[in-house]
Amino acid sequence: MLAKLRTFFIEIMGAVLLGLAVVWLTARSGDGLFSPGRLELSGRWLDVKTLFLSIVLEAIPFVLLGVFFSAFIQTFVTEEQVRRWTPRNPLLALPFAGLLGFLFPVCECAVIPVVRRLIQKGMPVHVGIVFLLAGPIVNPVVLSSTFLAFQRQPDMALYRAAAGLIVALAAGVLVWLFVRRSPLRLGVERQILHEAAHTEAIRGKLSATLSHAVDEFFDMGKYLLFGALISALLQVFVSRDTLLSIGQTPLTSHLVMMGMAYLFSLCSEADAFIAASFANTFHAGSLLAFLVYGPMLDLKNTLMLFSTFRAGFVVKLLVTVTLLVLVVTMLMPT
Repeated sequence: MLAKLRTFFIEIMGAVLLGLAVVWLTARSGDGLFSPGRLELSGRWLDVKTLFLSIVLEAIPFVLLGVFFSAFIQTFVTEEQVRRWTPRNPLLALPFAGLLGFLFPVCECAVIPVVRRLIQKGMPVHVGIVFLLAGPIVNPVVLSSTFLAFQRQPDMALYRAAAGLIVALAAGVLVWLFVRRSPLRLGVERQILHEAAHTEAIRGKLSATLSHAVDEFFDMGKYLLFGALISALLQVFVSRDTLLSIGQTPLTSHLVMMGMAYLFSLCSEADAFIAASFANTFHAGSLLAFLVYGPMLDLKNTLMLFSTFRAGFVVKLLVTVTLLVLVVTMLMPT
């Protein structure tokens, strides 16, 4: 009971603080607390507001589309159906799992519970891992948002899909070769409470779909807003000379963008717009690393991975994916 109250309090305080930040960023300098007699925004803070709003307004439509796709799959497609479609040959199952995200467009916010259930019901671990890594990248919503965000570099969407597939397939092969026992944590078979609530919705599947979409939108929305705010702050208050000095070499620029993708914890349906905002500072290869690494591994889904898989398996997966993304994106002809 105390744990639930503490979690609820943290969520409420986070929402309040984030709401105040959004109100402050979206208010005009002459309104209320922002009147000239109280607080006058400097030119830099006005730039932050402009960048923040532009990123959020561009990303919101794709986030909404993504959560409704995810909610539809959550409610109407069963794990048994997906498992029946999976090829029995382990090598043929790898490309199938890599392209599964195109048919079932779930983002990284929802894919871990789905993969957990699939593995519980008999899907091979290496196939589930490929879907886990490639699903948030190889889906029409993410590819469409990437294409729109990089209108001056339309090939970026294709490079993102190709690099994501290569990394996911390579990781799946390594898991197939070296993982001999189930990596799931003991007791992980317990269902998440909100999933049970969706399943047992009194009003039926439509109500469950809408409820799940609303929950997922608010869950992802705070990460989008936080990432947009951090991106705007970095671009305004960190000098371009500093960023350029960090990203002078391909290795350092890739590592910096991968680290930013991990910390921002953005939804894959919206991260392309934030990556595009750094197009004038970092070269295309490092932006590709941001677009591939973030959907596969970030701060929020790392915690979910530790709650689902054994700690040793998660650590090995983190190291493997990091090295694969670094190598593949540096070799891609962007």
